[in-house]
Amino acid sequence: MAAVLTLALGGAGALLPVPYVALSPGPTENTLGDVKGKPVISISGRQTYPTAGKLSLVTVAYQGGPDAHIDLLTALRGWINPTVAVVPEETIFPKTVSVKEVEEQNTQEMSSSQQDATAAALNELKVPINVIVYVASTLKGRPADGRLRQNDEITAVDGAPISSVEDVKAAVLKHKPGEEAVFSLLRGGKPMTVRVGTVAGPDGPIVGVNMNSRYKFPFKVDVNVGDVGGPSAGLMFSLGIYDKLTPGPLTGGKSIAGTGTITPDGKVGPIGGIQQKMVGARDAGATVFLTPADNCDEALPAVPDGLRLVKVGTMHEAIQAIDALRTGAGSVPGCAAR
Repeated sequence: MAAVLTLALGGAGALLPVPYVALSPGPTENTLGDVKGKPVISISGRQTYPTAGKLSLVTVAYQGGPDAHIDLLTALRGWINPTVAVVPEETIFPKTVSVKEVEEQNTQEMSSSQQDATAAALNELKVPINVIVYVASTLKGRPADGRLRQNDEITAVDGAPISSVEDVKAAVLKHKPGEEAVFSLLRGGKPMTVRVGTVAGPDGPIVGVNMNSRYKFPFKVDVNVGDVGGPSAGLMFSLGIYDKLTPGPLTGGKSIAGTGTITPDGKVGPIGGIQQKMVGARDAGATVFLTPADNCDEALPAVPDGLRLVKVGTMHEAIQAIDALRTGAGSVPGCAAR
């Protein structure tokens, strides 16, 4: 009876919910291909060229969260699986932010990354563009709620002109929680100044606003990726757009995957879930993985067999590396142990 009771208690304990999230390799999408019958990247109003090979974005899938806790058994399985990372729930869903807010932020970041990727590709091609940063929404109960309005165009923060969403975030981060940031706006075409308080957020002070960048492009670029969120596909979007706008296939037919945020001026930033993304890339047949320079130390010890890591700090460096891989001429920077 004691043994049966012990087994019963152990079984019940294994099914208890735990405050962790399991991260695993997610699906990949070829930015040069189609999703559900529609091109991932569509360009109209500008000459495009045939492509070949793959320039694939990679994703991370997750189980768990405040609304759907994983059980202890699932967490234990993840801990012994080298392709899965089990992390505290707060890493993905900070207590100061609701699940809905996290999802809205991921959607907003994906939309922004698509616009930034287009801007990066056009800047690489020396095509002139104009940038407008505007308010997409405010978070209820945060300082910006009722102070900033949807479609407000943000022209400066604390007197410093801005040209990207990151400029606004950086300006707000210079404050201490409780201080006010001064926003210069165009509201309905009329200039005005609004003071907005700050509160503590997961990574520093926030005002509680979702922003987006609107660009005046000389032609239309549409990106379709289905149910994918976050900013980490920016680099691969920019390369896919660049490839379609330039003669000759950039990859030379190779299957290349990669990750990294992108800024309009082409800087590549680090991302999370690098280990799971590498596994997903290799499982999808990629032989080359474009790795943000700041992720190299984390990626190198976990690189799957048959996957070559290429270190990139900018979109231009990524293009140079792919050119060298295709032609066999020139050096290809790799992630190296320090």
